[in-house]
Amino acid sequence: MAQNELPNCDRRSFLNKSLAAGAAVSAFTILKPELLRGAGKERLRAGLVGCGGRGTGAAADLLAADPHVELVAMGDIFDDHLKASLANLRDPKFLAEESPKNAAAFKGQPLPELVESIRKRITVDSEHCFVGFDAYRKVIASEIDVVLLCTPPGHRPVQFEAAVNAGRHIFTEKPISTDAVGARRFIAAAQKARDMKLTVVAGTQRRSQREDIETVQKIHDGAIGNVVALSANFLSGPVLHVDHRDPSWGDMEWQHRDWYSFIWICGDQMVEQHIHTIDFCNWVMGAHPVSVVASGGVAWRPREELYGNIYDHLTADFTYPNGVHMHSACRQYLTGGYRKVWLTVVGSKGPSDGGDMGSKGLDPQVQEHRRLVASIRGDSSYTNEGLQVAESTLTCIMAREAAYSGLEITWDQIMASQQDLLPKVFDYKLRMDVPPVPVPGQYKFV
Repeated sequence: MAQNELPNCDRRSFLNKSLAAGAAVSAFTILKPELLRGAGKERLRAGLVGCGGRGTGAAADLLAADPHVELVAMGDIFDDHLKASLANLRDPKFLAEESPKNAAAFKGQPLPELVESIRKRITVDSEHCFVGFDAYRKVIASEIDVVLLCTPPGHRPVQFEAAVNAGRHIFTEKPISTDAVGARRFIAAAQKARDMKLTVVAGTQRRSQREDIETVQKIHDGAIGNVVALSANFLSGPVLHVDHRDPSWGDMEWQHRDWYSFIWICGDQMVEQHIHTIDFCNWVMGAHPVSVVASGGVAWRPREELYGNIYDHLTADFTYPNGVHMHSACRQYLTGGYRKVWLTVVGSKGPSDGGDMGSKGLDPQVQEHRRLVASIRGDSSYTNEGLQVAESTLTCIMAREAAYSGLEITWDQIMASQQDLLPKVFDYKLRMDVPPVPVPGQYKFV
């Protein structure tokens, strides 16, 4: 497998940020479900669904965020992924690598104690390691309080719905779907979670970053005047590409192992990765766009099944309800191309880069889990980011469909879209033909 050039979570450094919130393990009291909000410092039991790099990182971030959380169950469709994740989480060398430079932020607590705190709270036994397409159901059915949903996004609506129905608090990675049908399913479940007062925190971590929070508040307070334009850019390398196919892998197994190459499970870069900057722009505007025109295509990816059917570059022009435009560009080019992630909010009094008017805070991928725990325990106001992340996901899907079709796509059209990309049957050996790379004029928006 080719190493991620811009990974969602660097396996060798994710604790570099996570340990900044670590603390020694203290005595635990089993948390009673009826006491979840306002329960104090009792133990929270967590389960992980999706044991890749991002799932492993999310589990470490949660354990670092609060010393009264333990990981008790894990599930993945691949046994090798689960075993590797669990081994890494239990390996003090793996956890400590690249972390010593943050030791000063731990109020003098020695690094070994921080690592050991996390390791002691990984109590997953063999009976709670689940493998298969139904592994998520088994994790959710375990005696847990909170579940981390970190699988590829094509599976998110079904898994999120199951977690809500089981009464679990949820951390959900972004995006929450790869099509409009799935997004609407997620929205219905998020509304049910709100009625049940289940906490939902999403992996759009910029909303947990102090610099961004303070800057957006100042923009809303008029620091740069009226917002007249926005620009969002995510120029990176390929996130994941498996450069060979084992002959023993069936189509469905292959597409899961190389999931970033296929629209149905990944959503394309616009949806899976660029959502971070698009979500920020929606946050600044306090609304979603009403329409979008977009263009894109394939510059370097060969049109072969090995490379799937996503684009490797896409640009879009969004229009917000007040007529303000947001220009967006994203691409995933091979080594050697210019790489940078940035955005600009242009105000009538001057510009902002989205974080220039705020102060430095804790790493947002740890802070989002602190917010999760605080909401569950009642230490903060109730948090449910389900509708917010669904809205940003749909914004990105709208742009992708505009680029694929060559049409202007409106918000009303995407909300009424009948596109449903999720397979109806799951089996490792299932035959799955790869649709061609979308061609405007031939591709049909539904």
